[in-house]
Amino acid sequence: MQHDGRDNVISRSLWPFGFALAAAAFLVGLVLSWWIVAIGGGAALVIGALWITDTIRRQHPHLLEETEGHRIDAPAVAPARPAPAGPTLSRSRFLEASTLGLGAVMGGALTVPAVGFMIAPAFEQQRHGDANLGPLDNFPEGTYMVTTFMLDKRKGDVSRRTAYIRYNGLLQEQPSFTIVSNRCAHLGCPVQPSGPISEQPKLIETSNGEVTLREANPAGFSCPCHGGAYDAEGNRTAGPPVRALDRYEYSIRGGELYLGKMYSVGTVHGTGAHARIRKFTLAAPGQHVDDWEWWLYPLQPPH
Repeated sequence: MQHDGRDNVISRSLWPFGFALAAAAFLVGLVLSWWIVAIGGGAALVIGALWITDTIRRQHPHLLEETEGHRIDAPAVAPARPAPAGPTLSRSRFLEASTLGLGAVMGGALTVPAVGFMIAPAFEQQRHGDANLGPLDNFPEGTYMVTTFMLDKRKGDVSRRTAYIRYNGLLQEQPSFTIVSNRCAHLGCPVQPSGPISEQPKLIETSNGEVTLREANPAGFSCPCHGGAYDAEGNRTAGPPVRALDRYEYSIRGGELYLGKMYSVGTVHGTGAHARIRKFTLAAPGQHVDDWEWWLYPLQPPH
């Protein structure tokens, strides 16, 4: 085989860039969506295989004896020495491949655990059981109760939350509640009732721990941080918030009120038990959910 002095020249290739983009999509998907993980991982495997095949074709053309059923003829120049019986691997290339392989194994052994410890907590124990807020008798009809509770008793005060809960009476013979989160839809600051609050809290003990109840009669809610304002149903009325206040799902079990997961709301139409609400997947503060700007936020991180 004739050598032209170019055997050791590394040809330019776009495969590394494609593989890097696929790997980046895989890592981004770990934060945003498992669909992106699948697409990025699959693309990385395909591009990696094509990259390896292209590298072998460039550096060892003699290994590909036939292409589409046609034999590739050797150059017309007579070889200076007898051709080997089969493909050979020189000592230098063996040492090079061994070094790269050991480096990849060592790099993976050091990187995978570190990345796992960084990413895994974001996906562990993200969900919690419904929070027990006690008997329905603690929520008088037509009055908001400033309710402070723990989402998870095992985590203690770090899971403590506040919600504004109003019993609306019966709707189709079932208790109806308006349960509004105190997280501002602008930047997540705690909103406050715009009205008097009872100075004497009522403390009750439930399976979720201690629950604090304070009676309030607000005309609406306001954020003291940036001036956001909401009406009594949680609709934005002024300031920088982009949507209504988030709400909680709820259920009634054995005469007690249980809070479920949160969801986002664009606009509430109507009041009390007869309000019409369109639910959206829980969105981060500042993100639109129901107007033309929602397409600027197509992906949500895990909550």
